[in-house]
Amino acid sequence: MNEREFDKIFALMKASFPENERRTYANQKNLLTDPHYRLITETNSSNQIIAFLASWEFPLFRFVEHIAVNPAMRGSGVGRKIMAAYIEESIKPILLEVEHPETELAKRRIGFYERLGFQLNPFEYVQPPLQKGQANLPLKIMSYPRVLIEKEFALYKEILYTNVYRAQ
Repeated sequence: MNEREFDKIFALMKASFPENERRTYANQKNLLTDPHYRLITETNSSNQIIAFLASWEFPLFRFVEHIAVNPAMRGSGVGRKIMAAYIEESIKPILLEVEHPETELAKRRIGFYERLGFQLNPFEYVQPPLQKGQANLPLKIMSYPRVLIEKEFALYKEILYTNVYRAQ
């Protein structure tokens, strides 16, 4: 991936996620050297990036850290298309984080993932800070294709904390 493509992805990330749900530019760019990290993009007919999915590939599961669609393209099915393709190529469980279902927007996001086959897990979970000086962020874990058992959840959480959320 060249720097210009990364810059477009990071701009879309900034437009789609609050500061406490993303890394700094430098830390995000450093992930490109991590063999577990993968960026998947969707482009339009002019070869412009209109969506991306950022994932982590581990031996036991896959983790979707970010998925974002250009604001002008939201509601067009692009997000569903990129997620469905990711699910289709997967033979391992897939995890992702969502906000607690306390707002209409959070409920809509959860519904989006449920329509794709994800299940909301009952376990307590916090996302460690992605930037220095930030607080832990209470979230929920969704999993595909089924709800996790507590032992799996604990193992996957440890892998996430060790690999995804190591010192920022």
